[in-house]
Amino acid sequence: MDGQRIRDYWSQEVNALIESYQQFATLIPSSSHRGSAHHGEDGRYVEDLLKEYLKRYLPKGLEVITGFILRPAVKTGINGKERKNETDQHSTQLDLIIFDSERYPIFKRFGDSCIVPPEGVIGIISVKKHFHDNDIKKECEALWKASKLCQTIHTNNKNDKIRGPFLALVSMNSHIEKKNTEEWIFNKINDAYQDKSEKPTFDDLVGIVVSLKEWSIFKTRPTPKKNPTKAKYIYLKHKDNEAHLGLQFLLTGLLSVFYDETRRNIRRPGFTAFPSGRNHDKSLGNIDCNGLR
Repeated sequence: MDGQRIRDYWSQEVNALIESYQQFATLIPSSSHRGSAHHGEDGRYVEDLLKEYLKRYLPKGLEVITGFILRPAVKTGINGKERKNETDQHSTQLDLIIFDSERYPIFKRFGDSCIVPPEGVIGIISVKKHFHDNDIKKECEALWKASKLCQTIHTNNKNDKIRGPFLALVSMNSHIEKKNTEEWIFNKINDAYQDKSEKPTFDDLVGIVVSLKEWSIFKTRPTPKKNPTKAKYIYLKHKDNEAHLGLQFLLTGLLSVFYDETRRNIRRPGFTAFPSGRNHDKSLGNIDCNGLR
C-alpha cells in the first residue's frame, strides 16, 4: 500500500504546529528559562493550538472542549437502572474532551468550557507544554479516573459495554532525560495502574504518550479483541521524515472510537497512513488489564 501523500501531509501539519508554538516563545521570550516568560499562558497556548488542529480534521459532529464529565446516578435508556447503587460523580477539569455533541446533549456551557455526560465522550487528552519527571504517572492516574466515569452500556445488557474513550497524554517535547528514557516512562505508566483494589480494563489504559517533536509510546490493539489480560506498549523514535507519527496515532485512536461498532454502524474512512514495514523501535512491555472494556 502507498499513502505517502498522506504521511507527507501530516508531517507538514505537525511541523507547522510546532513552528506556531515556537513563535509564541519568540514573541514573549523568557530571560531565565526555555520557552515563554509566562508559563501559564504558554501552556494554555499549546492546549489551544492542539485543540484547533484537532477541530480541523475530526468529523463535524465532534467538539473539542475543555471541562468536566458528570456521571449522574440516574436511569439511562428507557428503563436502564444499572446506576441504582451509584452516587453522582464528576471528573476534575480535563484539558481536552472530544465529545459527540451531534448525538448527545451537554449539561452546561460556560465560556470555552462544558460539563458533559459520559456517553458522548470519544476521547480525553491531557496536554503538557513539556513532559517533566512527575507528569507521566500523575496524568495517567487522572486519565484512568476520568475513563472509569465513561464505562457505559450499549443495550440493557450490562455486559454489552460501548468502547471507552481514547486516552492520550501529549506534549510538544520532553524534558525527561534518563538512561533509557522510554523504558523509564513506560515504568511510570505501569506504576499508575498498580492500585491493588482494582485492575484497569484495556480501555482504561492510556492509548498514547507522545512528544510530538521526538517520540511516541503507543498501546497496540489486542488480537483477538476478546478479554485481553495484558496491553502491549511499543516505542517509536520519530525520524527526520516521521513528524507525522504522533498526530496520526492521535487521530487514528479518536476515529477508531468514533467509528467503533459499539458506537455507530458506519465504516471508518481511510484518513491516516502509516508506512508499510515500519517496525517499532522497541517493545517496552505489557501492563495487566481486566478484559477489553
